[in-house]
Amino acid sequence: MDTSVMGRRGRAVRVALFIAGLTGVASLVSGCQSDPDIDITAYAQTIEPADVLYNQGLANIQAGQLTEASRKFQAVDKQHPYSEYARKAMVMSAFTNYRQGQYSEAINTASRYLSLYPNDEDAAYAQYIVGLSYYRQIPEVTRDQRTSARAIAAFTEVIERFPESEYVEDSQAKLRYARDQLAGKEMQVGRYYLERKEFVAAANRFRLVVERYPNTRQIEEALARLVETYYAMGLESEAQTAAAVLGHNFPDSQWYADSFNLLRTGGLEPRENKGSWISRAGARLVGA
Repeated sequence: MDTSVMGRRGRAVRVALFIAGLTGVASLVSGCQSDPDIDITAYAQTIEPADVLYNQGLANIQAGQLTEASRKFQAVDKQHPYSEYARKAMVMSAFTNYRQGQYSEAINTASRYLSLYPNDEDAAYAQYIVGLSYYRQIPEVTRDQRTSARAIAAFTEVIERFPESEYVEDSQAKLRYARDQLAGKEMQVGRYYLERKEFVAAANRFRLVVERYPNTRQIEEALARLVETYYAMGLESEAQTAAAVLGHNFPDSQWYADSFNLLRTGGLEPRENKGSWISRAGARLVGA
């Protein structure tokens, strides 16, 4: 075959391959541009400045649009991680979750903030949100009180770690309520044992209230129930001491009147034994 023909054919093949290559590249580029998952231009257009997103979130809160506000704050965290606005948005995201009753999300977000920025200026507020989120889930006293215990731990953290913060006073008030719930649960169980005449078990529950929760609303009944329980067990000195402590701290209480009358049916009267654990516990009461 003529070498010139072979040369022309060789050049034709190379040209064809080159054109085919260009076509393939063009097809690949066209395919990439039509794929919404990797359209860089479209993706870039979805990124908004951190300050714009954050301020939009604040505006949504003012308008009462908490769901949209939450989306904006989450967008700041995702699109601008580790920025100053991401830090602030994390706290606001915890707040909007709390306001919407999404307590688990609020706790998780606030806890994440505290793990990343434990000494930040908003750390006290984040810890306060954790406490509030548990507090709002405290059930009635007849149910399990683990949430009360978690609220106590969270508010105690606010008080101890951030004693100068503006959230201390409210944390203390809510702490008292949560502690009263725990004491109320112990009283409920103690009354159950007392009704069944399981006096040792009942006395242990009432004692726990007196020793662990002395400054709750349950203390008057707890002391009166100890009088009743110890009297039923024949432990007269302990019954008299419980009545004496009750009378010293709450002289006008109906619980004291009932305890006094109970002792009189057995020819006894309130008399404090200074060596009793009840006497030592009584010294810590509010009215002592």
